[in-house]
Amino acid sequence: MNNNFLLIGIDGGATKVSGWSLDVEGENEFSLGKYNAVLSYRDQDGYIENFESVDIQKQLDEFQEGNIQPTSEEKQHGYTYIEAAARVVQKLVEKSGMNRVLIGEGMPGLKTRDGRGISVMANGPRNIHYCDEMESILKEAGIELVEPIAKLGSDAFYCGIGEEYATDGQFRQVDNSYYLGGGTGTADALKLKGELVSLDDIKDWFVKTWELKDEDGLSLEKCASAQGIQSIYADYSGQTVQELNEKEIYPLQIREKALRDNGAAAKTFETVTKDLAKLIYERISTLYAGWQGLFSFVNENKKAPSSQHNYKKTVFDSIIIGQRLGELFKEAREDNILWKPFFKKLSIQINESEVLDEQAKTYYCPDGKFNEELLKISKLREAPALGAGIDAYLTYKNGK
Repeated sequence: MNNNFLLIGIDGGATKVSGWSLDVEGENEFSLGKYNAVLSYRDQDGYIENFESVDIQKQLDEFQEGNIQPTSEEKQHGYTYIEAAARVVQKLVEKSGMNRVLIGEGMPGLKTRDGRGISVMANGPRNIHYCDEMESILKEAGIELVEPIAKLGSDAFYCGIGEEYATDGQFRQVDNSYYLGGGTGTADALKLKGELVSLDDIKDWFVKTWELKDEDGLSLEKCASAQGIQSIYADYSGQTVQELNEKEIYPLQIREKALRDNGAAAKTFETVTKDLAKLIYERISTLYAGWQGLFSFVNENKKAPSSQHNYKKTVFDSIIIGQRLGELFKEAREDNILWKPFFKKLSIQINESEVLDEQAKTYYCPDGKFNEELLKISKLREAPALGAGIDAYLTYKNGK
């Protein structure tokens, strides 16, 4: 299906921004195009190397009061994020030869009420006029927008959109599924009763991974993200993450070390498999029987979730592992470091569950072992960018 514009999906991460062209394959079906561009924020003029975010409570107070006041440093540092995203679009335009573009973009942080700016950012600058400023840069560069950027979306929800609408998406053929993506941070997505569900709409009973911590006070995001796994190994091995990056030691390399009986690496995966198995069990049991209080919260003042919801007695058709965490699982298939310990621990928790009935236990663990066919590895290399572009396209089409 041909359009007279270039469809672009942008994934704004913690340290860099990645943009992809998208191909529209048919009605509600998309794939990654052949054009890609990536830029680091630190390579932009004005980048502040030791930038410190404004106190998060102050940010939240200003957000609630509707009186957001970015500091001069935030404005300077934040502009480098906008400039990097705009330059990514310019590079894609140059590569494709198409000057007319439709853009979707995902960024971390709480968005402004119109969705086009960032009002709260835990580890970065607030940009309350993000889209306005980016569109201004593109206009000066002579790039034509099919229409203004509709909103800055959530990378987690965009992962879900990617899995639902991409040609290789794992949500396409199922009614009930949970997606866990792990890269710099974690992304949770849900499809229930045949519909994508925004986690913000069910936050009264379903808690995002980054909000949870285990009995030792360890954030679940560390065990479910590539960067987090790296930081756990750094702690156990007495190194810094920076040192590991310089040595190019990432989760795949840490797994290799564990296979060679490296003590710190083995201990890392003992922690990871324990918490990951418990996290997946929490998702299974919460969907089937409601919140059971298996984890505490990063925000100690967070209100306990409700144990009631409208999807009880539902089982997952699939559990999808994506992004770099998915790559790690793919590499670890059938090994004794990640794969087998994870499934063994998950099987024990399901079989010993006091809230899952025999029907659910038999579904997940026929013959007492977790049905590994239920676990799917995402085939989408760039789910957030895909989802961003798809969302922009669907918004555009539905608004015509």
